[in-house]
Amino acid sequence: MGKRKQFIGTVISDKMQKTVVVRVTQMTKHAKYSRVAKSYNKFKAHDEEGIAKLGDTVAIEETRPISKDKHFRVLEVVKKAQRADKIEIKEEV
Repeated sequence: MGKRKQFIGTVISDKMQKTVVVRVTQMTKHAKYSRVAKSYNKFKAHDEEGIAKLGDTVAIEETRPISKDKHFRVLEVVKKAQRADKIEIKEEV
């Protein structure tokens, strides 16, 4: 059996219960033109304790299917986001 895939990415959504959406950036070099291009993938990851917050850098690992879209789980928070408290911006109508 092979090893499980592991990625490091940034949490872009933490609005669901026990689930975070993680954006993983990969740098790839074009074969012909040698230009470096960024590509992004979004993964839903299971976060049982709710430790990951918006903007945090987290390590995720592939696991058994937890739901229709969730196939990863949060291993650890690598780096906390630098921010004060969450400030809600109220829209004026």
